[in-house]
Amino acid sequence: MLPAAPPFTDPDQATAFVRQFHREQPAASGPDARVRAVLDEIDRTGTYEHTPAELAYGAKLAWRNAARCIGRLYWRSLVVRDLRHLSAADDIAAECFEHLRLAGNGGRIRPVVSVFAPDRPGRPAARILNQQLVRYAGHPAPDGPGKITNGITGDPAGVQLAAHARDLGWKCAEERFEVLPLLIRERAGERPQWYELPDDTTLEVPLCHPEFDWFAELDLRWYAVPAISDMTLEIGGVRYPAAPFNGWYMGTEIGARNLADADRYDMLGTVAERLGLDTSSDRTLWRDRALIELNVAVLHSFQEAGVTIADHHTESERFLKHVAQEKRLGRPTPADWSWIVPPVSGGLTPVYHRYYDPVDPSLRPAFVAREPW
Repeated sequence: MLPAAPPFTDPDQATAFVRQFHREQPAASGPDARVRAVLDEIDRTGTYEHTPAELAYGAKLAWRNAARCIGRLYWRSLVVRDLRHLSAADDIAAECFEHLRLAGNGGRIRPVVSVFAPDRPGRPAARILNQQLVRYAGHPAPDGPGKITNGITGDPAGVQLAAHARDLGWKCAEERFEVLPLLIRERAGERPQWYELPDDTTLEVPLCHPEFDWFAELDLRWYAVPAISDMTLEIGGVRYPAAPFNGWYMGTEIGARNLADADRYDMLGTVAERLGLDTSSDRTLWRDRALIELNVAVLHSFQEAGVTIADHHTESERFLKHVAQEKRLGRPTPADWSWIVPPVSGGLTPVYHRYYDPVDPSLRPAFVAREPW
């Protein structure tokens, strides 16, 4: 006789999460009765349903366990939207738009996660195809005025999704900062549906510099809410493939990566030219000088617009405060050093000069990379 197929949801993961939930929640009763109920439900159906309290705490733990995130001090403040009753693409899109409105909060960015229907035995749930709820499109184009030098108008990271959206019927304007539509695949094998983001969901900040008036002529801007939407939230063996979540930006994410990387907007050469820097040799450190001014502009512009953003020095100090708090509670703080140390002036920040608890890829709850579907 062949052995029985394993249940859809791992009973050991479910048990471990329920016991952790009860251990860390002083108001919760003993876990034994809940563990028995969960295991019985898994035995009968292949999976189980989290209580609202379990879902909310599990999502917060996933943020606490995020080894690449420097902003975990505020994990308890995460706003968890329980939308597990929604599985249709139209409903998911509408609530993603509401997510952006709530998170944007007039510029006072709030950490939010919106959790839609989970995968169930024989019924994989809907997926959001976008990397983030807001992201700029990229379009192949010849070099020329208003174009960046790698032959892409807009964000090279948005080329593939923009092409997919065009194939589905999206009419694009091929602008440098053109917000991509939201693409949602309701069922495996189906064509995704696409949705234009309403204007009131996309808070953007035009960039200027506190000293150089010419900087505004570069016509740069960036969106305020970095809502990741291509990861699966795993809690106690249950997988939520549509669970977009956001914190707020650290300035270097925009100024040292999105706008500076050679395979993104690649703005360092342009900024250096306007600064009058000698770009004939790397030894002049022209990239370093241009990078600093680009980051000054990002922080200045967000502050002037009244939009939440963190600088890398302050956020580094906050992260070490989080590490100390977790240590007092007897908990490790797994961290990926290469992601925690900022990409600007890393050696000047306190997070640079130390080691961290090792990253455990099996640690759950967690936001994990989603398999192709």
